[in-house]
Amino acid sequence: MRNIRVAAAQLGPIQLEESRVRVIERMLDLVAQARAAGAGLIVFPELALTTFFPRWYREDVADFDRFYETQMPGPDTARLFTTAREAGMGLYLGYAELTPEGARYNSSVLVAPDGTVAGKYRKVHLPGHADYDETRDFQHLEKRYFTPGDLGFGVWQMLGGRLGMAICNDRRWPETYRVMGLKGVEMILVGYNTPSQNGLRPAEGPEQRRFHNRLSVQAGAYQNSTWVVAVAKAGREDGHHMIGGTLIVNPNGEIVAEARTEEDELVVHDCDLDATAFGKQTIFNFARHRRIEHYGLIATQTGVEDPPGSSSS
Repeated sequence: MRNIRVAAAQLGPIQLEESRVRVIERMLDLVAQARAAGAGLIVFPELALTTFFPRWYREDVADFDRFYETQMPGPDTARLFTTAREAGMGLYLGYAELTPEGARYNSSVLVAPDGTVAGKYRKVHLPGHADYDETRDFQHLEKRYFTPGDLGFGVWQMLGGRLGMAICNDRRWPETYRVMGLKGVEMILVGYNTPSQNGLRPAEGPEQRRFHNRLSVQAGAYQNSTWVVAVAKAGREDGHHMIGGTLIVNPNGEIVAEARTEEDELVVHDCDLDATAFGKQTIFNFARHRRIEHYGLIATQTGVEDPPGSSSS
């Protein structure tokens, strides 16, 4: 067995006025709980250090510069890195990144147990819109505050296995998992902040949204024979509810652990990376069964195009 005891560190809501220092204190408490549980890896949500600020419209995006990190670790987050290193734990952390060139990304880092950054990921599939939309019940302005990621879907050797990263909306896209699957990924770490209501379809409430969350993660895990650890920010944040539902899914697509609350909560499970081998060697043996001569559209076309002979009204 190549076992990793994973601590999925769900966070309850982070209010607009809550300081980064206070948030990190909450995260350090979860690290202490993970250490007591013997975890070797702790996984935090998307934008773990702040409220989900893309729900607010500002004409000048620089008004929200206080929510971005210009270095990782930085003055505030260094304690988190140090504490995880002292506990001998790896770390996944989602945050807003502001580069020296002024580019803004929804990012995450994978930190090795020795405290060094093993990998960085920048969210590729940005949902929502870029300008204020009065037709929505609430705004979702990721396309205003972030640029689509430019690093692709990396996989890194760490903790004796192959680990990959994704963020929130990425989990809904099969391409996310398959690219990492083609790199032999054995565990994908996903942080998310998902509202409990669709801003354009009020009838789509929390139950359906939790269903879609589980469906996406379970399908990605099964179809690529990989563990997936999906960790939420949950509860009512600045008046807006988020679904929570942190979960760990095994390579057979089965939920093996799930959060019970919408607060700060640790979900711990032993994940055997060798359990990925059967699926990779049989039904999802890519080398034996994939037919790439028929997949060209996936990498050459974005929107839907009508097939030959069809007519549009």
